[in-house]
This record gives sequence, C-alpha cells and structure tokens, in this order.
Amino acid sequence: MTFDGRNGTRGARQPQGLLIKLANKVAMGRIRRSASGSLLVLTTIGRQSGEERQSPVRWFGGDGEWLIVASAGGAAKNPAWYYNLKAHPDRVWIQIGREKKAVTAEQLHGAEYDAAWQRIAAEAPQFAGYRTKTDRLIPVVRLS
Repeated sequence: MTFDGRNGTRGARQPQGLLIKLANKVAMGRIRRSASGSLLVLTTIGRQSGEERQSPVRWFGGDGEWLIVASAGGAAKNPAWYYNLKAHPDRVWIQIGREKKAVTAEQLHGAEYDAAWQRIAAEAPQFAGYRTKTDRLIPVVRLS
C-alpha cells in the first residue's frame, strides 16, 4: 500500500517552537520509563536529513501491531513524521518503556481504514474532532 496522504487547505495550527520541543522531550522521557499507557516513541529517518527523528505518538491496537494517526491535531498539513515514514517505511522503530522494536509502516486504505478510524474515534473521541478542523483525510498508519 502507498502513503498518499495529502495536505489540506484548512486546519488547526500545528504546535511549534521551543515549548512543544520541551513538552515532547518530557513526554518521551515518561514513555521510556513506563511500559504502560497509550503513547510510544516513534523513531523515523528524516526524509531529507537522513538523521533519526523521534516523536511521542498516541497508539491504538496491540498484539504485534500498533495503529498511529497522522492527525497533527487537525492541522492542514500532515506531521513531519508522516513524510519520514513515507520515505523510509522499513526504517522505523517504536519504544514503549525500555523495549525498542523495529517495525514496518503501512498506511491503511478502504475498509481497513474505515474500521480502524471507527475504533480510534470510539476509544479517543478527540480524534473524531480533528476531522472537523481540516479538509484533509487524516492518515492511519499500521506499524507491525
């Protein structure tokens, strides 16, 4: 399957700057200290820089596969990590607690996407709200 998420023409403002970088760093430290919870540290390879990039991301699922949502809080543009996954879907790692695993990324489409989105929206209703903020189709990515 392909990564084909397009940017929209409207949406919420994506957080940026030093404050969000600090918040992400704190969140990733907490994720690494605790194997419980619904966040993971996503490590990708930068599509332009070739350097490792890390982001805290909410996940859904289990049993050897994790679903993540490229919502960016309903922003008009996909998050940077989405484009890194698109460029290098086989060079991805996740970390929950002290356990780090290599995974492969695949964007969901069609009926798989619809079923995953219903599950995600039921489990975390704020994600359904992100759809009302933007006119882009918010990608769901399976990591396995």
